[in-house]
Amino acid sequence: MNFLANFTMTGLEILTTIFIFVVGLTVLAVIVMFIADSSQSRDAIRHNYPVVGRFRELFTRLGEFFRQYFFALDREEMPFNRAERDWVYKSAKGKNNTHPFGSTRNLNLVGCPIFVNCAFPRLDEEATDPPPVEFGPHTPNPYRIESIINISAMSYGSLSKPAIRALSHGAARAGCYLNTGEGGLAPYHLEGGCDVVFQMGTAKYGCRNEDATLNEKNLAEIAARPEVKMIEVKLAQGAKPGKGGILPAAKVTREIAKIRGIPAGKASISPNRHPEIDNMGELLDFIERVRRVSKLPTGFKTVMGAYGWVDDLCDEIEKRGIESAPDFITLDGGDGGTGAAPMSLMDNVGLPLKQALPILTDILERRGLRDRIKIIASGKLVTPAEVAWAYCAGADVVNTARGFMFSIGCIQAMRCHTNNCPTGVTTHKKSLQGGLDPKVKGPRVANYVDKMRRDVAMIAHSCGAPHARALKRFHVRIQQDDGTSVPLDQLLARSRPLAPHEYAKENS
Repeated sequence: MNFLANFTMTGLEILTTIFIFVVGLTVLAVIVMFIADSSQSRDAIRHNYPVVGRFRELFTRLGEFFRQYFFALDREEMPFNRAERDWVYKSAKGKNNTHPFGSTRNLNLVGCPIFVNCAFPRLDEEATDPPPVEFGPHTPNPYRIESIINISAMSYGSLSKPAIRALSHGAARAGCYLNTGEGGLAPYHLEGGCDVVFQMGTAKYGCRNEDATLNEKNLAEIAARPEVKMIEVKLAQGAKPGKGGILPAAKVTREIAKIRGIPAGKASISPNRHPEIDNMGELLDFIERVRRVSKLPTGFKTVMGAYGWVDDLCDEIEKRGIESAPDFITLDGGDGGTGAAPMSLMDNVGLPLKQALPILTDILERRGLRDRIKIIASGKLVTPAEVAWAYCAGADVVNTARGFMFSIGCIQAMRCHTNNCPTGVTTHKKSLQGGLDPKVKGPRVANYVDKMRRDVAMIAHSCGAPHARALKRFHVRIQQDDGTSVPLDQLLARSRPLAPHEYAKENS
């Protein structure tokens, strides 16, 4: 008993000593922080309120997460609210997406699309699969795509290795294509055996000379891969129109640097535009050069701001002949973008897709080039209603990037550019990639595609259309500020862009 009593007392003494040590260490740390805060002048809050002022930055950071999980309503968050993300998560996991007790969406908001169901919708047995879209009929290797939804441009570098592998395997399983983004062609893009669209950014990663000009030999080698089906020349992207791609130094690993042809550990900043392209003639020259070397359908990606250039492009095509036209235009909305970008560009430059897509389709239709130049729509199209709207507005094919990021686990933590993505989607830290298993996430990519196809078809059938590509502008109405809605075809007829001769006449 005496032994136990002595042992207990000794244990209490040890605990007391540890407690006093921890308290002393805490007091010392507070004193050090107090002196450091009160003697510095970089942060006024910390200077005027030593130690306590440090909590402001902590709470600011934590506030984003608390709002997401505890305070924000299902339809409040930006850029994607919880209801939209949950639809993707459940679809990717193959779960039931039906909901009880009516919609939680405010259908009276200006701009809200309302699809016009018909009195006698299509029976399931009357529905048909969307017809394939053919790209590059004048090339040696035209490409036919059936999928109504495909993976938009996301580079290996912006996304992690397991993320790209999951997308590649999922795309192959779903029968859709994967756009490489501007970071070059990585072996992980090819791993799953899916169709690949190779994107050539302004820095020409993967097919560049040391001075960043086009290396035709490297391009030919990339195009010779059987998985590579088209070449997309990127002029601009949604998050930062007028500025090239940005990959922070922390994400430029040795492997990524080798694939891109740049130094490792140094920030990868692309030029604002292709130095070879400064007018419509040079654009068509460059597209023809790429098409000649690759022997593949070739188009370009851009963001609509000013749109007079579209008529200039059509004028140049008319001079040269129909074969000189780009095989497609990928139109990104100014509200798009998965990568890092300056807020001034992300928030305020470039038309949203809902304005830009009808403008582009109308001009090409008026100039008689709508059938020749296919339109790929991209920009915040992550749910069936948004995709169906894009087909109503005139898209031939729809791409999405962030929808597929959600399908493989993205939680919208807003840490993409820091290399600290908590789900492993946009980080190259091995410690954070463990939960992103391509064998698990690949099937979820395919599930998302399958659910998207089913639900867009369901909207089309409700409107009386046999498939998504048969949707027209009169199939959707747009909510107005007076509480009424207007069919999209009538709404756009009121505000369609004037042809040059109409503008000249009106302002004469």
